[in-house]
This record gives sequence, C-alpha cells and structure tokens, in this order.
Amino acid sequence: MSRAIARAGHREVDDLLDAVLGDAERRAAAHGPGYVLVWREIHRSVRGGKRFRSGLVLGAHAALGAPRPQAAVAVAAAFELLHTAFLVHDDLIDGDTVRRGEPNLAETARRDALAAGRDAAAAERWSLAAAVLAGDLALAQAHRLVGSVDAPTPVRRALVDLLDETLHVSAGGELEDTAAGLGLITPSLDHAVRIAESKTAMYSFRAPLRAGALLAGADPDLVAELDAQGRLLGRAFQLVDDLLGVFAPESEIGKSNLSDLREGKRTPLMLHASSTPAWDEVADRLGRGDLDDLSAARVRRALARCSAPVLVQHAVERDLDRVRERSATLPPALAEVVAGVGLQIAESLCSVVGHIDAARRQDAGPRAAAQEATRWRAG
Repeated sequence: MSRAIARAGHREVDDLLDAVLGDAERRAAAHGPGYVLVWREIHRSVRGGKRFRSGLVLGAHAALGAPRPQAAVAVAAAFELLHTAFLVHDDLIDGDTVRRGEPNLAETARRDALAAGRDAAAAERWSLAAAVLAGDLALAQAHRLVGSVDAPTPVRRALVDLLDETLHVSAGGELEDTAAGLGLITPSLDHAVRIAESKTAMYSFRAPLRAGALLAGADPDLVAELDAQGRLLGRAFQLVDDLLGVFAPESEIGKSNLSDLREGKRTPLMLHASSTPAWDEVADRLGRGDLDDLSAARVRRALARCSAPVLVQHAVERDLDRVRERSATLPPALAEVVAGVGLQIAESLCSVVGHIDAARRQDAGPRAAAQEATRWRAG
C-alpha cells in the first residue's frame, strides 16, 4: 500500500471515528456531564492511537484490489475502537494511570471527581465505573460498525464472526495473563507464549489482516495463511513489548515501566530468567507493589546480565524469519504489507536491545546498593 493511499485511508478512518464519537458525545449530554466526560475521554483515547490495526485492515484490503473501500474504512475504525476498549480495560486491570504519556481515562475521571470535591474513596469508585463503562461502550460501537457494514450478507456475517472470535480469544488471553501475574496459575514457557498470542496476536494482527482479506473476497486458503502469519507477527510483537515494558524508559513506552515488574507478570522473559542465577536477585522484588525506581533498576540489571533477554530476542528473530519465508507465497502487494509490519517489529527489537545493553552496563554503586539491600531486608 502506498503512503498516499495509507494517508487517505487513515484520514477517512479518523473522519468516521470523529463522526461516530462526536454524535455519541452530543447524545450523552442528556444524561449529565459525567457521561459527556466518558465519551469525550473515549474520543481522546481513540485520537491518540497510531492507527496500526486499521492500517492492517486497509493495507490487506488495498493489496487485494480494494473492492469495498467504504466498508474497509468502517471495519478499520471498528478495530481502533476495539483497541481503545482493550486499553481502557487493560489499564484498569493493571492499575495503571498513564497512557501515551498522559493521564488515562480512569485517572482523568478520578481527578475530575476530586476537583468536584469528592473524597478519595468516592473518586476511586467513580474512576472504576467510568473505565468499565467506557470500555464496554467502545466495544459496542465496534460491534455496531462491523454489524452494519455495507457488504454482502455472507461477508458481513464472516466479519461479525471474526469480531466475536477476536473478543473471545483476547479476553481469554487477558484473563490468563492476569491469573499468572497473581500466582493463580504457573504457566510453562509454552503456555506463556500461547497467552501472549491470545491477548495480542489475535486482535492486533490476525483479525485485522483477515478482515481486510475477507472484505476483498480472498479465498479461504489465503485468509488462513494470513492468519498464520499474523499469529507469528503478533507473538513477536508481544515478546518485544514485554521487553520494552521492563527495559525501556517511560518516555518511550508512554506508561509506567514499573507496572509489569510490580504485577510480577510471568512473561517468557521472566520464565527464562527463573532458571538462571539472576533469579535470586529478581524473585523477591518481582510482584511487589512498593517496588521503587532503585530496586527496579537492580532487577533490570540482573535480568540484562543473564541469558533471558537474549533467548527472547532469538525467539522474536525466529518468528520474523518464518514470516519472511512464508510471505513469499503471498501476492506481492500483500507481501509488502506483511513485510512492513515485520520491519517495524524488528526496529522495536533493535531499540530495546540498546536499552538492555545499557541496563547490563549499569552500576548502582556501593552506597546505593547497600541502602537498597538494607531497605529490602527491613521490608
């Protein structure tokens, strides 16, 4: 897909989202300022995205002839709403207050309640309610866009089924991820990889690529091949994202780089690390809600100096190599779309490898190390 086509498609997606959410915000006024705030924050959250998932829908559809451009825009916009809903709920589950470097929806609602004179407990309950309902509303709008798409009935039904499958798989992956972080399950390495596939690969890669192909009338074998390549891309993306969540600065990832460590997420990175001597320095700190910056720096340094990040890096590289091999079987324009995604993931991997190298070279210094050790013995 050319850059000009991509820009035009993104503008149309933005225009449709502005129209849908602007209308919802106007209708919300009848239910009070709190409801208007929720819709306004949904709109703000949608505007802040990179249009990655909608780009995959539009890119796959354009690469296969673009027979239904308006329908593709509607489905692409639905995936942006789906992404927003998952982010709002994910922040709520993780207890995060920042998204893309700014207060997220729940935190904005909490601050609004405090500014109105509510106490901390009431403001917290209000923020939780706002986030739950906002995510639900965004999901409903995504369903509405897909269910009313201007396409033949069999295509529309296939898209609705795809959206249902996407929600089913992604929610299951998120629940398992949360259970692992809380110690309710102890996943094996293979299980942790499957969780990563479920919570990210399905809605960010597999489903958008399949949706674009379905709209273009692609044959089932091609749709299945795109699904397989999307699975590999999504798995690689999530593995890189796990590394970024631990090693990258907040200014780069747009949210706290302590939250994954405080949650104690049992990602492949941590599972690899658990079989190395570095685990002695990591285990007692991982999953502690009071983990501070100094302690987190020591965890990062211990992880960076063991084999775990390199093993994750190699897994990402293997998945990207497989995508490069398999994409040769795709129509050239579609192969170009897939290759572009793989390149973005590879660039992110290079970036995080630099952060890992920096953490490996870090020296906390004897005085800081002694202070930190005393604090943890006392705690």
